[in-house]
Amino acid sequence: GNSPFLQAMRRKRGPVIEAVLSLLLVLLCLSISVFETCASVENTAEDTSSTAAKENESPVREKKDWSKLLDENADWGTFYDPKKIFCGKFDCYKILGFDYETFHKKTPDKKDITQSYRKLSRMWHPDKSKKKGAKERFVAINKAYEVLTTKETRDEYDYFRDRPDEYFHKYGSNVIYDYAPKSDAVMVVIFLVALLSLVSYYVKRMQWQRVADHITKSALDGLGLREGGSTESISIRKKAQQIQAEREEAKLKLETNGVDSKKKSAGKKGAAKLSGKEKKKQQQDDLRAIIVDLVNEIHDFGGGFRKPTFKDLFVYHLLMFPWNLLKAVSWHTRFFIRRKLGKQHSEAEVEYLTKNAVGLLWDSADQEEREEMKKSELWIDENLISWKEDQAASNLSAGNQKRYRRWKKKEGSKLD
Repeated sequence: GNSPFLQAMRRKRGPVIEAVLSLLLVLLCLSISVFETCASVENTAEDTSSTAAKENESPVREKKDWSKLLDENADWGTFYDPKKIFCGKFDCYKILGFDYETFHKKTPDKKDITQSYRKLSRMWHPDKSKKKGAKERFVAINKAYEVLTTKETRDEYDYFRDRPDEYFHKYGSNVIYDYAPKSDAVMVVIFLVALLSLVSYYVKRMQWQRVADHITKSALDGLGLREGGSTESISIRKKAQQIQAEREEAKLKLETNGVDSKKKSAGKKGAAKLSGKEKKKQQQDDLRAIIVDLVNEIHDFGGGFRKPTFKDLFVYHLLMFPWNLLKAVSWHTRFFIRRKLGKQHSEAEVEYLTKNAVGLLWDSADQEEREEMKKSELWIDENLISWKEDQAASNLSAGNQKRYRRWKKKEGSKLD
């Protein structure tokens, strides 16, 4: 208040000005004091926060319960890794005793991972641990350590943790499939061969049965060649009628030469007399039984219609295929060489060419007819056409056959 400046101002401006200047000076001092106090509080807050941050950054290592990690049923978590690029279906962190969900508190570094790996590898080493599955766990621990201590692999592993679609995109679509165990191929093949053998046997049996039923019906109805019968059905009917006549004759002799008249008269009284219709029906039934027995005795009707044997089984054809193929190649090779050399057809070649020309008729023909076919050289087109015309004419009536022979002698075959 006694400064030269204020004294000069007091003399010049008076008491009012002096009061205003004094007030301004007081306000200035108060402002400086408040600013210094705020700065001090701010510095104190910064020091407190930095101290707390340092305390949080200080290494607080989580204590592991190693007894749980020694349990063979310990929880190893899950992870989507069907291609086993990382740790398969298990979590690499869980294998080494870390919990990914608590990483906001403390993320394990390479040192932490190495320490845990060494501890667990000693605990689960197959040479030291006798627990079940020790070897598999030891391998999984090594794999987890390899993944988490390689920076690129660990970064990729952390990235895929919540992005299975990215894993799917990178490692292919086949990763979503989990194939069932493979079936035993040998057992499958054996089953299929057995099934096909049964089917082939059944088919062959049905083919023979259809022909047998047709011949039985034709023979029983007495159908001729023009009515749908065959030489075989006609022959069987004649033979069946002969057997039936012999049986009736033997039965009649037995009745005529009975042991005594009392039994004979008792039999006549006890037996009811059959009407003509009933007697005819009984004879027809007896004839049917004889025809069926005769047909069942025929194993081969020709044309491939025969009762099945083991040679018709699929397994037999399968086993014989290499040998049959070798025979076919050998035969055709010899046939080709003989034709090039200009040699005559051998007996086997004549039979082979004739069978190919007439087809299934070869199987249905008897030995005499086969010899006639071979002499006719039916592998030549002109001879085959003429032979077929003769076969068709043989089914005509006697009069038509005579007219056909006269026409053929005069006009020639249809080929001419």
